[in-house]
Amino acid sequence: MAAFLPSATREVRLVTVPEGLPGPEHFAVVAQPLPAPGPGQVLVRNRYFLVFPGLRTLIGGKPGAVPLPPIHAGDVLFGPAVGEVVAAGTGSPLQPGDAVTHLLGWREHALVAAADCTPVGDVLPDPVAHLSSGVAAYGALTRLADIRPGDTVLVTGAAGAVGTLAGPVARLLGAGRVIGSTRSPAKADRLRTELGYDAVVVPGDRLPPLIKQLGAAAPDGIDLVVDTVGGEQLTAALRVARRGARFALVGALAGQLSPHRDGDSAPVEIDTYRVITQGITLRGYSGTDHPGVAEEWAERFGEWLRSGAISFPYVRIPGIERAPRALQELFEGRHFGTVVVELPPH
Repeated sequence: MAAFLPSATREVRLVTVPEGLPGPEHFAVVAQPLPAPGPGQVLVRNRYFLVFPGLRTLIGGKPGAVPLPPIHAGDVLFGPAVGEVVAAGTGSPLQPGDAVTHLLGWREHALVAAADCTPVGDVLPDPVAHLSSGVAAYGALTRLADIRPGDTVLVTGAAGAVGTLAGPVARLLGAGRVIGSTRSPAKADRLRTELGYDAVVVPGDRLPPLIKQLGAAAPDGIDLVVDTVGGEQLTAALRVARRGARFALVGALAGQLSPHRDGDSAPVEIDTYRVITQGITLRGYSGTDHPGVAEEWAERFGEWLRSGAISFPYVRIPGIERAPRALQELFEGRHFGTVVVELPPH
């Protein structure tokens, strides 16, 4: 192992399983001896890792069909990360200095099998962009919902990691009108002024006013929905959908982030009569069902970023000690776009 490496590293562990939404008090930042890579392994110094709402389900211990393990008390959190290889074991195809992505974030250094790392390359101009959730929006629009020129598109949860890219991507793919939803009036202004949303609705606690807002924003109806929320927002969207509307279900934050649930369910009232008579389709998007989408997205995302056709809204939270608070702030909806923790380069 290289002499300049520290003798210890830090990681974020779940200390106690919460009842309801986790807060900073349920986590601890713990120092550990820095491991040495074995055959086929690499040691990666993480530079950025993603703070994402799916941790709510994993910490709840009921991931269900999600192909990720639950997080129990004493476990280190994990998730997408970007870092630099600082040491490599024998037989590793990666070498110190290589930039990679992997799934062992929430720690300053990660001991990873080289086969579980993806070299970053130069397809994206900013390494943080590799932590974008835009691939879900792109896959939903191109593989499930079959976006068409002139479509009126609704994106629920438009100020989140998926939504801040779904609207602009829909526009680039030919949408005629793009509508978003967010519970924050300040975020609604940013969606209109910074990301080009034509209209943004701000849902309250009652369904009828939301249906009225959507009807005013889309007087001719909605052709396509990228839904990251579910709940009453999905119910309302069905009421204003045009005949033949396509719904791509990408997330279920209304249930996942409810303090009264375990993060593994998101019940919603669906008017099946309307679905049948209007010929509406609802399909759930899973990236594992669509191989090749990630590579296609990265190429187009890189081109759009370099040309200035799109931006990548994200918030950097400096320091691993702030990571637990950043997760709570994500659950509370305090941030706009993707949330990443930034670690020092050395």
